[in-house]
Amino acid sequence: MSEVSGSANLTAANAKMKLAADFKKKGIIIALLSGLLYGFYTAFMTLGMSKGVWADWYGANTTGLSAFTITFLLGALGAATTDSCSAVWALGFATVRGRLGDFFRCLKTKPGLMMVIGALIGGPLASTAYVVGLMKAGSIVVPISALCPAIGAILARFWFKQELNARMMLGISICFLASFMIAYPTLGGDAPDGMAVGIFFGFLAAIGWGFEGCVCGYGTSMIDSEVGITIRQVTSGLANLIILVPLFGMIAGDVDTFGLVVQSFTDSDAMIYFIIAGLSAYLTFMFWYKGTSMSGAALGMSCNGTFSFWGPFVCWIVLGVIFGIEGWTIAPIAWVAAVVMVIGIFIIALNPLDLLKKKEQM
Repeated sequence: MSEVSGSANLTAANAKMKLAADFKKKGIIIALLSGLLYGFYTAFMTLGMSKGVWADWYGANTTGLSAFTITFLLGALGAATTDSCSAVWALGFATVRGRLGDFFRCLKTKPGLMMVIGALIGGPLASTAYVVGLMKAGSIVVPISALCPAIGAILARFWFKQELNARMMLGISICFLASFMIAYPTLGGDAPDGMAVGIFFGFLAAIGWGFEGCVCGYGTSMIDSEVGITIRQVTSGLANLIILVPLFGMIAGDVDTFGLVVQSFTDSDAMIYFIIAGLSAYLTFMFWYKGTSMSGAALGMSCNGTFSFWGPFVCWIVLGVIFGIEGWTIAPIAWVAAVVMVIGIFIIALNPLDLLKKKEQM
């Protein structure tokens, strides 16, 4: 009888281990999808900012817009349009799934407030810096912005006293080496106009998203991921639209900011791409949070960090190959650097020796 009982317990334990392993594998796939979808978010947002009225604004400048307006106000408006579309998607999904009440209740809590603070940094500031970087330097800004996990690890060490051991420092060093490989061509005299400025803003985006990762990591540990993402997207969209865009409009001076906003949201040629970009932005955050909760923070972060490769790749396919837009080819050193960046992110997130030990145990 005891042998039968022991056999049953062993079978149950094996079945439980298999379920846990399958659950983790599914989480890894979802987290990897978040990195891929980040590439679509980047590509379609950039595509939207090249169509319709945006083509006029960025074209021969027949509209008489100043250099400041073209660089910063339009960059903020592009981020605001995308994030607003993403917020509508988030609220729509929350309503359909019956989570809208949870969204409003969580806004009044401390974790909800932390999510709002993180979104203010990662939305209006980091997203706008990212858009400006893309407009100036193209898709090489994507792997530069992928430094955010490395920067997040450094910030977490100082703010939350989290561990920063030799292995993690090695991973951070590899990430910064990869970013130097990407930036190296701009150090010479043959770099295209605006390349160095674009890379600088890519670094600013990485800092902003690194900060957001630290703060929102705290918030999502106590808030359901779907509710947390809705808070993030709505905060980012509103802050971009009602704070940053008007602020840049005031600095720019003689410009009809409200008119630019209306034209952006009513231009059907461009808006379809912003809607797709907004959905991609929502899904990439959704899959990141969900994948991380299923596979663990370390694997989730490293799988999401593969956007340093997928971003330039999807931009090349969508913008360069499908739509035939010039300037989206990637230099070989940038491809190599993107892969090196992914390796560095994995080393920050987890110890490769642990994976070998698990293989041996299996």
